[in-house]
Amino acid sequence: MAQPYVNDEQRMARAVQLARLGMFTTHPNPRVGCVIEKDGHIIGEGFHAKAGEGHAEVQALASVQGDTTGATAYVTLEPCSHHGRTPPCAEALVKAGITKVVYGMEDPNPEVAGRGLQILKKAGIEVVGPVLENECRGLNPGFIKRMEEGLPFVRVKLAMSVDGRTAMESGESQWITGPQARGDVQKLRAQSAAIVTGIGSVIADNPSMTVRIDNQGNEVDAKTVRQPLRVVMDTALSIAPEAKILYPTNEVAIFCDEEEVEADHLKALQKKGVDVRFVPLGEDGRLDLVEAMGQLADEGINEVLVETGAELAGAFLNAGLVDELVIYMAPKLLGSAARPLLSLPLEHMSEAVELDLQEMTKIGSDIKFVYVPQYRDDEAE
Repeated sequence: MAQPYVNDEQRMARAVQLARLGMFTTHPNPRVGCVIEKDGHIIGEGFHAKAGEGHAEVQALASVQGDTTGATAYVTLEPCSHHGRTPPCAEALVKAGITKVVYGMEDPNPEVAGRGLQILKKAGIEVVGPVLENECRGLNPGFIKRMEEGLPFVRVKLAMSVDGRTAMESGESQWITGPQARGDVQKLRAQSAAIVTGIGSVIADNPSMTVRIDNQGNEVDAKTVRQPLRVVMDTALSIAPEAKILYPTNEVAIFCDEEEVEADHLKALQKKGVDVRFVPLGEDGRLDLVEAMGQLADEGINEVLVETGAELAGAFLNAGLVDELVIYMAPKLLGSAARPLLSLPLEHMSEAVELDLQEMTKIGSDIKFVYVPQYRDDEAE
């Protein structure tokens, strides 16, 4: 396989930048960017903005003013080879007379999985890659995990004081962090396909869990932007019909245990249009989170943001479902009687969950930590 040139990496870096322009809007499709170069100059650029609209390659080709014969295409993800809502991008590149394609990573979608590259090679196009693979994979952790494991990428967001507390003993918690950190959480919501919380948080805080920023990060009316599916884990289906999170009802799903549901309450919620789903209880007596996340993945949910209290956050961690922990630490002390960050009843140091720090950023007066949990492989021990 041909080796990439330095210029290939520069162009791919630009394609990655373009892909990020669709960070909030491509669900359930992956975020992809494309650059078209000819005679050492960029002649076209594009990115995938929304499912059903042209993919990045198509957008880039359409932006070219002139002939694309003999040009090079740089694309962050292997060009698709199958007919979906739009025609195959690999065929579009062939028809455009592209003579070289540099790709960032192969498509994990089994419907593609190298077939796009084969189409290009059979057409006599030079194929180079992967180039900047880590950066390209970083664009779509949820899409990759859903294709490879049948589960969404789960990101748990928590806010705490310096002494690791999330709320006063009474439950009072607003606001631990400052406005800048809360604005950053809006970005996490916007890039997620679903936001998960627990019935305890709904009862305590009555949150809306809506996105209130646009693609540029500007504050807007929630009705004007795409809203993630809001998911409530509610074992006994005890949510109040007037809870804010239920409106609009077509953007909400509630997971519960069928055996604990009161029939009249179920009918009332369903009559309002609320999507009530049943999952079994796990060995710990709680709703089976793996089953619930699998259901979300089956309907195309790539990234899930968990915003909840210590109990459910701890349950996600115990289930081995947390891919990323995002913790905002406020410069405050809430005291020893305040509530802990996670409900994680460990007894021995050997049970401690190791965390790999990926990012540490000061946001206003708060500090943002991004960790990847390092789960123990008991079978290997």
